[in-house]
Amino acid sequence: MKVFNKFKPISISLSPNVQKDDVVLALKLLFQPWKWKNGLAIKTFENNFAKYLGVKYAFSFNSGRSALYAILKALNLPKGSDVKLQAFTCNAVVNPILWAGLSPIYVDCATDFNAESKIDIVQHTFGLPNEKLLNQNVIEDCAHALGAEINGRKVGTFGKAGFFSFSRDKVISCVYGGMAVTNDDELGKKLEALQIEFGMPSNFWTRQQIMHPVLLHFFILPLYNFLDLGKVFLVASQWFHILSKAVSWQEKRGLRPDYFPKALPNALAIMAQHQFNKLEKFNAHRKKIAEFYYQELSGTNFVLPKKENNIFLRFAVQHPKAIEILYEAWHHEKILLGDWYTTPIAPDDTKMEEMKYVAGSCPNAEWLAKRTLNLPTHINISMNDARRIINFLKKFI
Repeated sequence: MKVFNKFKPISISLSPNVQKDDVVLALKLLFQPWKWKNGLAIKTFENNFAKYLGVKYAFSFNSGRSALYAILKALNLPKGSDVKLQAFTCNAVVNPILWAGLSPIYVDCATDFNAESKIDIVQHTFGLPNEKLLNQNVIEDCAHALGAEINGRKVGTFGKAGFFSFSRDKVISCVYGGMAVTNDDELGKKLEALQIEFGMPSNFWTRQQIMHPVLLHFFILPLYNFLDLGKVFLVASQWFHILSKAVSWQEKRGLRPDYFPKALPNALAIMAQHQFNKLEKFNAHRKKIAEFYYQELSGTNFVLPKKENNIFLRFAVQHPKAIEILYEAWHHEKILLGDWYTTPIAPDDTKMEEMKYVAGSCPNAEWLAKRTLNLPTHINISMNDARRIINFLKKFI
C-alpha cells in the first residue's frame, strides 16, 4: 500500500473538485436527456448565486468567457475601443475583447500577480483579491476568486459588473460554465436579453461536459498510474470528441468556436448548484492546506503568496527553478503541479501576436512566467498529499 501511495498521481487540474457525489450526479444526468437544455435549475442557481453575493442580477452562461463577452456587448462600447487588462492572464480573458471588436491593451502586473495601475478588467489572480483597483467603473474578473472578500464584501460586487468561471479547475466546477453579475439595472436588462439571444448549446456539447467527471473518475485518473495511459485516454477522448478541450485551437488564435457564447444549459446548472452547495467546505479546505504550506515553506527560498483575503484557488509560489521543479515533480514523483502561467498569456501555445501582445511590453509578467508554480489546495488534496509535495520541494530549498 505504501508503494502504491508513493506513486499515486497528485493532480492540480483535471477537474480537481470532482467527488463521488458529483460523479453519481453526472451519471444520473447522462440518462436524463430531458433535463439537459431547459429547466428550473438555471433560474434557481442564478437566484442563489445573486443572493450569496448580494447583487441584483446574476445571469448564467456556458463559460466565463461567454459571460465576459456578454458584459462587453451589454456595455455597447464603440468598435475598436481600448480595454485595459493585465498581462499574466489567460486567453479566455483576451478573446472576448477581440470577439467584441475591441482592442486589448496590456498592463504589467506586480509581483503578487495582480496589476497596480489603471485598468478596465480587474483580475483577482489565484483567489487573491486585487484591492487597489476596485471602483464602480471596472469589470471584475472573479474566475479564480468565488467567495473571496474584502472587508466583509464579496468580490464581484465592487465594479460595474463581474464575471465568474465554473470551468473544470476553478473554485467550483460544472466542467464549463460562467456567471455575469451586476447591480446596474440597465446592464442587467441587456445581459438578460443577450442570454436569450445566445441560446443554448447543443445536446452533443452538453453531453461532452456531463461525461467529463464520469470518465475522469473511472478511467482517466486511475490510468494515470500506468505508463501515462490516463493522458493517452484523455487525449484520445478529446480527439474523438467524447470530451471537450479546456481551450480550443481556435481560441489560441483569437478565433471564436461556434459553442461560444451560449447560455448555461440546465444539466450544467444542476452540476454547478451541487458544487455551489459545497463552496464553504471547499474554501475552508483550501485555507487549511495553504496554512500547512506556509508553515513548511516560510523562511525558505520559495516566495510565498500574500495571505490576507486569499481563498487560495491555488497556492502560487515563486522559485528560480520553477520550470525544473514542474518537470521533476511529474516525471519522478507523479506530482502534477500547476503551471499557471508559463507565458504572459496562457496557455503557452497561444499565438501572442493574435492576442495583440508585444513581447517585452510587460516585463514583470514575463519574469513571473519563468518562476511561478502552483501547489494544489483543492478538496481532493489530503494532508498526506500536501506532506508528499513538501517533501519533494525540500530538495530545492
